[in-house]
Amino acid sequence: MTITSDSLLLFTLGHFPVNATIAFTWLVMALLTITSMLITRRLNTDTRISHWQNLLEVLVSSIGKQIGDIAGRGADQYLPFIGTLFIFIITSNLLAIVPGYIPPTASLSTTSALALCVFIAVPLYGIANEGLAAYLRHYIKPTLLMLPFNLIGEFSRVIALAVRLYGNIMSGTMIVGILISLIPFFFPVLLQLLGLITGVIQAYIFAVLAMVYISSANTTHQHFIQKDGDGAPPPV
Repeated sequence: MTITSDSLLLFTLGHFPVNATIAFTWLVMALLTITSMLITRRLNTDTRISHWQNLLEVLVSSIGKQIGDIAGRGADQYLPFIGTLFIFIITSNLLAIVPGYIPPTASLSTTSALALCVFIAVPLYGIANEGLAAYLRHYIKPTLLMLPFNLIGEFSRVIALAVRLYGNIMSGTMIVGILISLIPFFFPVLLQLLGLITGVIQAYIFAVLAMVYISSANTTHQHFIQKDGDGAPPPV
């Protein structure tokens, strides 16, 4: 039984080996790209809109509301990044119902890459909102001795995000595979449905944690700036 799709080599492009993780990641990306192009090519603001546009608006507004509940003001700037993370992960997980498909999120390579995106996004948003100097001062607060601990904290977030998503998706896929080989009837179907629910929950948790990390970093920076300044509250 294949535990991870990294070990399943499908074909090679020149000297570049393409395993199942890469191939299914490309599949998800192509599916999302084509679907978004088909839905958005005829967007309109009339009272009558297509069912697909209505579904898209509900999805985007729901994600935006969740981000707003966490980040508060300026939530719109996080919507493209957090929304993309959520939609990619949930699509990758839900396609597990297709026979022969292995979720890319069941590979530590994919989850590490997603967590690395969050790791890079945290300082990018922090620097964009507060400036380079203000963001870097965060790592030496309250004293310079806290620098290594703050850096360790940043890296531990990446590891926690990657391992949490990978462990949940990989374990669910592996359990279903074992039970299908032992009891190939009703019980594995129920576990497959449970795995789909777990995939949705894990996509939500990953996106929420990513938003919490970004928002908490910016909130901390704002607190330090106000404390180091004249103490005046930020403008509304």
